[in-house]
Parts: sequence; structure tokens; C-alpha cells
Amino acid sequence: MGLTQDLADLTAQTAAQMPDDVKAQMAAAAEALANSGILAQSLKAGDTIPEVTLPDATEQWVSLPTLLKTGPLVISFYRGGWCPYCNLELRALQRLLPEIQAQGATLVAISPETPDNSLSTTEKHDLAFPVLSDERNRVAKAFGLVFTVPEALRPIYDAFGIDIPAYNGDDSFELPLPATYVVATDGTIVHAFVNTDYQQRQDPEGIVAALKQLAVAA
Repeated sequence: MGLTQDLADLTAQTAAQMPDDVKAQMAAAAEALANSGILAQSLKAGDTIPEVTLPDATEQWVSLPTLLKTGPLVISFYRGGWCPYCNLELRALQRLLPEIQAQGATLVAISPETPDNSLSTTEKHDLAFPVLSDERNRVAKAFGLVFTVPEALRPIYDAFGIDIPAYNGDDSFELPLPATYVVATDGTIVHAFVNTDYQQRQDPEGIVAALKQLAVAA
């Protein structure tokens, strides 16, 4: 079963268990985010990524420009280890990691969670690629991906046991849109997937296809 089907199954299960008033509030927030214009400001194919360095789950600093010296880069922005959709995506990326590496590429995942929480995510899913901590979403903001969780939704997150300030180490309630970028060695984005709907994610096979196309063009 592929990631797309796994996500659809999770959405169906969640909808079946969620009260109608909660579904209505979340649908309204999703519509507002989709209409906010955030997609227009996000980095796209043809743009150049910022030169940044971030700590990994063990608080070792990882430089994206340094990684690009060894080959193409795949960057996956996710909301946090508390998000079941993100967890499905991370596991799918781990399964596909050998194919990504076979194309000479490096995979990194980025979230606003603290290094300690990123370490928990790494260990929980036995991830063999760097999981980086983007404090206060500084890098995600440079990619044009950041939004603020509406106040109306915050009690709903609390009811689900999701304490975003605790996970992220700040009280901004800011999160990145789920996004996946394939980046050439010169820092140019050659493939971008960004969606305001957190239930939708880049199909990992599409990442490999973009890497193969990049290799042909090189």
C-alpha cells in the first residue's frame, strides 16, 4: 500500500471519529488557509533555496550548502512528530531512502520541533536521514511556508493532546505547510510540492522521478 492510500485511509478513520462541530471548524480553517495566498509566496521550481544551517536531532549542525556539494538535495518540511500524517510521510520516505540515495541525493526533513522532540521522532520511526530543527520556523519562513494556527483551533489541538508550544519551544503557534523540494547542486529548486491541506503529501515515487529527470538533464 502506498502513501497516498495510507493518507486516504487515515483521513477516513479520523473523519469517522471526529465530532461534526470540530469537522466544521477545521474545514473552515482549511478553507481560510487555502484562500490566504500563502501558496503564491512559497518557493517554487526555478527559485534558489536560502543558504542555511540547522541542528539535527543530536544538536549537530547541518549545512544545506555543504550537503549540495555531494549531490542533489531532497527537503521535506513537516509539521511535527505529533502529526499522524507527517509520521506516515516520514515512514514512506524512510522506505524510499535507498532509491533516493541511489540517485546520488541526500534527504533531510525539517520541522519547527526542538532537537529533543526531533530525536524522539527519529528514534520512533528508526529514521536513517537527518531530521533538522527549525527554531521559530526561520527557514520555513524563508521558503514562504509558515502560517499561524487560528485561535479557534487551539482548544481542539489541546483536546487531542497536542501542545504545539511545548513541541516547538515557543508560543507562536506557527507551523509550516507540508512541502517537498528537490534541489539541484547549484541550489536551484527543480521540483516543488506545497499544499495547504496537511492531509496531502508528495508521493515519494515522484521524488525519485524528479531526481532521475535531473540526472538526465545534467
